[in-house]
Amino acid sequence: MTRIDFVLDASTVDVLKQRLADVGEQVVAAIAVEVAEYTDQMTGSFGTGVDSAVQLALGGFLRLAAHAETSDASTPLTPVLDAAYALGRGEAKSGRTMSGLLSAYRVGARVSWREWSTTCVELEMDAGTLARFAELVFSYIDALSAASVTGHSDQLAVTGRVREHYREQLAQAVVDGEPHDRLVLLAERAEWEPPRDLTAVIVRASDSRTLQSRIGPRALALPSDSIGASGDVELSALLIPGSDRRALLAAVGPTAAWVGPTRPWTDAGASLGRARRMLQRDGVARRPSDTDDHLLELVLSADENALRDLRERALLPLADLRPDTAARLMETLRSWLLHQGRREAVAADLVVHPQTVRYRMTQLRELFGDALTRPESVLELTVALGIPHGSPALSST
Repeated sequence: MTRIDFVLDASTVDVLKQRLADVGEQVVAAIAVEVAEYTDQMTGSFGTGVDSAVQLALGGFLRLAAHAETSDASTPLTPVLDAAYALGRGEAKSGRTMSGLLSAYRVGARVSWREWSTTCVELEMDAGTLARFAELVFSYIDALSAASVTGHSDQLAVTGRVREHYREQLAQAVVDGEPHDRLVLLAERAEWEPPRDLTAVIVRASDSRTLQSRIGPRALALPSDSIGASGDVELSALLIPGSDRRALLAAVGPTAAWVGPTRPWTDAGASLGRARRMLQRDGVARRPSDTDDHLLELVLSADENALRDLRERALLPLADLRPDTAARLMETLRSWLLHQGRREAVAADLVVHPQTVRYRMTQLRELFGDALTRPESVLELTVALGIPHGSPALSST
């Protein structure tokens, strides 16, 4: 608060103190009428609280007015500033902005100045002293307002940090698969209304805030150390509410991301698990990767050692052939299985003459025998050859 180099004489302060209760009543009445945020709340404990706060503020001002000349105002103001700080925190805890409280301060300053200045004029206070008195009034209100704003901001910061901690705790519990009752309790504590579905999205840590701003505040962020890093790239994970996958992917946009399947909110751990498998399979990419577009690859690469063993056993008849011959026959067999033995379709797929397909299939029948007609063998061959070209499992054969 700005120091005001003047002091009211003791007799004037005594007269103003005699009017303290009356001025306080008028301030409270004006606040009830003029401050819309408080109009319907001026009864019961809230109204009592406002009345006490007004009396404290007015009394603090008169103490300040009696000492302003010899002090920087910190000592007589300390209890009042503490109370103003607490008022600001209370507004934040109640979910209100500072608009109402600041309006109440302005109304209080106007009404108290009107009443006290009238008294001062009646006491024949000179114009210069009256002007400095006015300056002290509004400097005092500025100090109270600043203390309340600080209290409000501090409470919002604390509330935000606490809520963020609770939501991280909730997100971790969801992906850990904790019991439903426990998840509901954590959601209530975090002030988070559970949606029907969640989708896990892994992104670079540097992109996490940007994606959250696009998605909205209801996305849950996992603790920063829960995903770790892929190479030198730090990663984060979000659990995003909603079942509109198209909208989610549009929000992800070109961001490098690994998007799990949409699952009931209590089963979001399965969504995160699949996103992680896609990340492990692809490595850090520069574009979004939707796991729903890669289900076959994910299934076939779930156990690469088992897939290699299956491929080795199913394709054993080709093991002794020259690599280029084996590759042509594998390509033909794969197309033949996919096109259900339709020679013309296989030829079009491979861009060869149908007679070439017939010749190669004759070789394959000689090598595989009745394995090409037994359902279980055909299934093994389909799986063995179904892995996309260029994958680790195929290139290792």
